Amino acid sequence: MDKFNTLTGIAAPMPLVNIDTDMIIPKQFLKTIQRSGLGKNLFDEMRYDDNGNEIPDFVLNQPAYRDAEILIAGDNFGCGSSREHAPWALLDFGIRAVISTSFADIFFSNCFKNGILPIVLPEDQVRHLMDDASKGANARITVDLEAQVVTASDGTQFPFEVDAFKKHCLLNGLDDIGLTLEKVRKIDTFEDTAKTLYPWA
Repeated sequence: MDKFNTLTGIAAPMPLVNIDTDMIIPKQFLKTIQRSGLGKNLFDEMRYDDNGNEIPDFVLNQPAYRDAEILIAGDNFGCGSSREHAPWALLDFGIRAVISTSFADIFFSNCFKNGILPIVLPEDQVRHLMDDASKGANARITVDLEAQVVTASDGTQFPFEVDAFKKHCLLNGLDDIGLTLEKVRKIDTFEDTAKTLYPWA
């Protein structure tokens, strides 16, 4: 998993509330267990018409936001079923941070496990960032995980809270496998001791 420290990038405004995981990545794309390749189907039913053509009005189809790395979203983002494919699709598209007033619990947790930083801010601050993001590609937002601050393009700063353990994992690029590998010496020692004490096992 890639480390997350400081990100400065284009933020795409998505003011819709209750964007669920089926909207993020529809069920027909859940057959794969590969984490890559899902970005092209992110928000599929909002991005494309029935013939597979891009819908010009959708934010991520607009030239200013095709390279967005930050999403400013409406309330209750990531609700619905607990599909891990949702953060996979966001990450594969290039989204590394999502800012909202609230997230569904399982989606929130899955983001951290996949290298995405979900940030909860008060409604007035999210509205400020939403307005900022609406200015287009020239309005770049900075997310500093170490300092726990979001900085709008006008210089306004918004501090945010983040769990210390989850912060440690993101800063060091540690997913569940990475955390296990940090303890590989202890695991090897345990297994060697077990073989000596219980040779029949």
